[in-house]
Amino acid sequence: MSDEFRTASKRKKIAVLVFLLVIVPSGLFLVRSAKHTFRQLPYIGEKEVNAPGDTSYWTVPPFSFTDQDGHTITDRTVKDKVLVVDFIFTSCPKQCPRMSTEMQQLWFKLQEKLGDDGLKDVLFLSHTVDPEHDTPQVLKEYAHKLQADTAHWKFLTGDATAIYRQGNQGYLLSAMRDSTAADQFVHSPHFVLVDKRQHIRGMYDGTVTASVDTLSTDLQALLSEEHDRAMKLKAPK
Repeated sequence: MSDEFRTASKRKKIAVLVFLLVIVPSGLFLVRSAKHTFRQLPYIGEKEVNAPGDTSYWTVPPFSFTDQDGHTITDRTVKDKVLVVDFIFTSCPKQCPRMSTEMQQLWFKLQEKLGDDGLKDVLFLSHTVDPEHDTPQVLKEYAHKLQADTAHWKFLTGDATAIYRQGNQGYLLSAMRDSTAADQFVHSPHFVLVDKRQHIRGMYDGTVTASVDTLSTDLQALLSEEHDRAMKLKAPK
């Protein structure tokens, strides 16, 4: 065997070794890292810059409603929860059934991907815009038809004025009674994503599956952000 052949063979072995020890692990690291790379979610609503690095963002105001089991749900009840919020009514013939089905499928997909432990800080809130008809019992039957996990998905009713105010001035969605509308009610088809500090972080068309899929991705990003924030607060200073 010539010296030239031995040198070429040695170089080939070194190249293969470098590939196995450096290139492959680096590639696997990048792939694993990519799975946990999320975009920074925006803050929706008016904001006020108090000083460089100090900005006050829009905050959902306090509320108090009644859920499908007759329990009072307030802003204190949902403290430290990531929220997905919408406005519907049970007799709605078109838009609401689609929204509720999309919400149901969103929960099933998230549960399959994250498990119960990963969703312990997530809560869905569906508000009725027809509280006169949608009593807790009616909402409970509606939830049952959807196979909703009511530990994590609350169907809320209460004073109509308070509900409409919370939709319009709290979550920045249209929600009202309108005698000129075919169904007597006008409400936005959007789902709203809210972080643990009551800031609105995203809005998604609840009648479009692709938009709800984006919500799923953004919700996971928000959970990751909230986890990182909690770790920073726990870190010794």
